[in-house]
Amino acid sequence: MPPRIAIPIPHSDPEYVARSLPQYERAVEMAGGEPVRIPLDKAPSEIMKIIERCDAVLLPGSRADVDPAKYEASRHPSTAEADPKRDTVDELLLQDAYNMRKPVLGICYGLQILNVYRTGTLIQDLAECLPLEKRRVNHAAGRNVPVAHAVVVDLGSTLATIVNGAVGQEHGLSPLDREGHVFSRAKSADQEPPAAASEGKAMLIPVNSSHHQAADAVGDGLRVVAHCPDDGVIEALEGTSADHFVLAVQWHPERSVDQDERSRAIFRAVVEAARARHRELVGVRGAVK
Repeated sequence: MPPRIAIPIPHSDPEYVARSLPQYERAVEMAGGEPVRIPLDKAPSEIMKIIERCDAVLLPGSRADVDPAKYEASRHPSTAEADPKRDTVDELLLQDAYNMRKPVLGICYGLQILNVYRTGTLIQDLAECLPLEKRRVNHAAGRNVPVAHAVVVDLGSTLATIVNGAVGQEHGLSPLDREGHVFSRAKSADQEPPAAASEGKAMLIPVNSSHHQAADAVGDGLRVVAHCPDDGVIEALEGTSADHFVLAVQWHPERSVDQDERSRAIFRAVVEAARARHRELVGVRGAVK
């Protein structure tokens, strides 16, 4: 039986859901998981019955913005309306995931709601709130721009292991070097991977981008593992507990799973973490019996 990955309905607007949700579901299925839709219109007790039967959580993007009151900030004029039903479901999912150590993958809005849930804060509008000298990147480029900018990934992170393994598989490279955590060089200079680079202590990967907000103060139990080199915007967060897979990225890997091995690897990672956690939970329940 494949691991069951809980995905909340992305937004209360059915049109947005019809366009966006199938991409996440397909990415999970390609990775060997079973996507489970979590409705927004049920009582919390009903929602919890569905959540309890899932092995991991995927928090997708949304057309909403997190209510600034959740992180004690005044609303910026560019901040979109919140989606309280989505927020309620996300909080139930995260409560269960942290209680039961179920894997978590956040994407775009999913990163932002995760950070706020963990008591972090957000930059409410990058185009207006960043200092003028840092407004160099159009983070709201949208789905029609396959590569919006580069991201620098922390080479000591789980994300780097996932990305490096994917590029190594795609281009015949070795896995992360156990000592320096850098790409092993290809057999000849013309075999360098064209879509990723590793120099010294920096790994650069290309990403798409469809957001106007980003994490600011980082929440409890999270750490920054990727940023945009042009303006310092946080592009990925990870959990700090070794026994709990928590990863969130600010870009949209679900949009590029057909073209990009790194994107596929991100979904495989959460599915495999869910499979492992499922085995652990079954073992615990069996021992209790």
